[in-house]
Amino acid sequence: MRTLFLSSLILFLASCGTKAPTTSVPDTFVTINDGLVSGPMVGYSTMREVVVWVQTEKEMGLNLKYLDEEGNTYISDVRRTDPSAGYTAKLVADEVLPGKNYTYQVWNGGEVLGEGTFQSQPLWQWRNDPPPFKFAMGSCTYINEPDFDRPGKPYGGDYEIFEAIAQEESDFMLWLGDNTYLREADWNSKTGIYHRYTHTRSIPELKELLANAHHYAIWDDHEFGPNNSDRSYHLKDITLKAFNDFWANPSSGINGKPGITTKFQWNDCEFFLLDNRYYRTSAERKTGEQFILGQEQVDWLIDNLVNSNASFKFVLVGGQFLNSAALYENHAVFAQERQSILDYFKVEQLDNVIFLTGDRHHSELSIFEEVGYPVIYDFTVSPLTSGSHDARDEGNKYQLEGSFVHQRNYGTIEVTGKWRQRQAHLKLFDKDGEQLWEYVIEQK
Repeated sequence: MRTLFLSSLILFLASCGTKAPTTSVPDTFVTINDGLVSGPMVGYSTMREVVVWVQTEKEMGLNLKYLDEEGNTYISDVRRTDPSAGYTAKLVADEVLPGKNYTYQVWNGGEVLGEGTFQSQPLWQWRNDPPPFKFAMGSCTYINEPDFDRPGKPYGGDYEIFEAIAQEESDFMLWLGDNTYLREADWNSKTGIYHRYTHTRSIPELKELLANAHHYAIWDDHEFGPNNSDRSYHLKDITLKAFNDFWANPSSGINGKPGITTKFQWNDCEFFLLDNRYYRTSAERKTGEQFILGQEQVDWLIDNLVNSNASFKFVLVGGQFLNSAALYENHAVFAQERQSILDYFKVEQLDNVIFLTGDRHHSELSIFEEVGYPVIYDFTVSPLTSGSHDARDEGNKYQLEGSFVHQRNYGTIEVTGKWRQRQAHLKLFDKDGEQLWEYVIEQK
């Protein structure tokens, strides 16, 4: 689990003369601390490298100072926040060693803009059983801005859910799509797109979570473009750039082609982050092929799953994969591609795969158990702060009884146990951190 070295942090901060951040709620977006608009946010972690993301109000030269448990201090190279990237920058901690916890500060010259904690991943292979770890997840983050929202009852709310997630002290957070909601005023210009990302990211309730847990993200339609948008969206290259500017995934795209597809490893588990928008065809066409992922991305996924030695393989995609109801944007609407993927699972006998999905404004666990197929799971977690939707009777024949939740919620998974005898403990919580549901998956 993530450990906070508060005593070391206090000494570190005192010696550097940091200023306390304010907690004012932004009407649009405001500076949090002498030039900081949002962040810092901890991005990907490896055994030898960690990234910290930050956004400033104007162009600045920033660097990262970080302190290990033994009191050794390291300083990163200077990076400038770039106006073409919404005044964001990614600061690389490239002197970390495996299995260590660090406190960090973001500096602009002689001034501290923000601080937090991060960790490097442990080198356990050939030495020990893999360590236990925990991660949080959720989708559908709507932050109200009345000047641009639709009239009537606010669609977003209960932002304190992010403070509850921060209290989980998870190693990392998975953002499962619809992580911001572009409005009608946003999606036809770069100015609008970057405004929306900035507005969502700068709420004070996010500050602790962003600064002290690692973050990985996929997208869905609402940060890709208009509602239910597909490959025809004319500014998809701009929203792709915005996604990469505001998140700190380890990479973006496969085979030299654009998109958000990537992967990462945490201890003995692997995570495959899929792009369900950039190449998606229209569901309304009567001619040509219809697909969400496309064959090249499907082949990439199956190749990786076949070659994986991970205890659990987590596949992240914005929309539900297993739900049998061909409604809305479930993968069942694209039945041919869905069946093709299931056939790959059958022939290759791909065990220990858990899909992690969002989009639906409700949460549930779907379990696919058909003769000749391996057992496949789809854990849907939604919504975080947008409106909820009661779809319990829509006809998902794979829904696990008792797993349906239709209120603002978040999920966690804790992976425990000895090597080759791992367990994944799935849980759902309400906005205040009260547990709603639990289920355990045993490694095959």
